[in-house]
Amino acid sequence: MRRHFTLFSVVAHAVVITAALVAQQLDVGALPTPHQPVLFEAADIMPADIQLPKPPPHVGPIRAAATDSPSMSMNPAPTVMPTGLAPETEPAGTSASGPIVGVENGGSGGIESISGGSAPPPPPPPPVVPIRLHQGMRAPQKIVDVAPVYPPVAQRARVEGVVILEAVIDAQGRVASVRVLRSIALLDQAAAEAVKQWRFTPALLNAEPVPVVMTVTVNFTLQDR
Repeated sequence: MRRHFTLFSVVAHAVVITAALVAQQLDVGALPTPHQPVLFEAADIMPADIQLPKPPPHVGPIRAAATDSPSMSMNPAPTVMPTGLAPETEPAGTSASGPIVGVENGGSGGIESISGGSAPPPPPPPPVVPIRLHQGMRAPQKIVDVAPVYPPVAQRARVEGVVILEAVIDAQGRVASVRVLRSIALLDQAAAEAVKQWRFTPALLNAEPVPVVMTVTVNFTLQDR
């Protein structure tokens, strides 16, 4: 019986405490009194008496009173030349009526005498960049052929083959420079020296000679094999 009573007491206390907590949470207190709207009643509008400021009285031109004192004169310009002033002098080398030194004849001669020299020469025209051959151009034709000299070292070593070079041909048909594209070590120098002596007809673009870049080949073949 005591155990049941204790259990019932614990449950009852828990229910009471829970109910108290719930009631405390739900209790929001007294509701606030709503604010009354402020109503503006039409008031009698009293006309305001606004007075504009009076314009200032018209002031006529002030006339200077006749006086013998120079400090009260309305004309500040002096009437008597002051003493102690030196006359103006002109700088050296100038003349109020004569011509300016160095430009008496005008034209370019006067300008050269003032500046100390003639105008600088115009800058040289920009170099013409060679272009690679393409359709629409007239390709250069070889008119002078120089055979390469077979190097003796290459002959003894039985070296032969084709050396491919890139040649820049100027607007006059001369070989300006040579660069090896496909190399054979013992034959490159001989091939380049031979190609530099070749001559071509100028390449034409729109009937105008132009410098071009083209590929040439030099074939080395042993005759006694």
